[in-house]
Amino acid sequence: MAGPVLRGGDLTQAAIDALHEDNPDKKVVVVDHGAYVRIEAEGGLTLRRQTMEECLGRPFKVQEIEVVMIGFSGQIEIGEEAMSWHFKSAP
Repeated sequence: MAGPVLRGGDLTQAAIDALHEDNPDKKVVVVDHGAYVRIEAEGGLTLRRQTMEECLGRPFKVQEIEVVMIGFSGQIEIGEEAMSWHFKSAP
């Protein structure tokens, strides 16, 4: 399981919606702990900028998610168009 841990709020709700849309082949597990939400899936998750813009109804920069991300499981990759959480196998 890999994914972000986000503070609650509008950006987090949009991220939950976008993660479901961006990862249709995965069972996205969302656990709301009140002050924060853990979002994970087997093998990891990808969050795309375009999907977040659609969910938010406004322009979005991938780095904005870092403001509400208080942790994550797995490894993280951040780019201009997407952010992903996954596990890399050891060589």
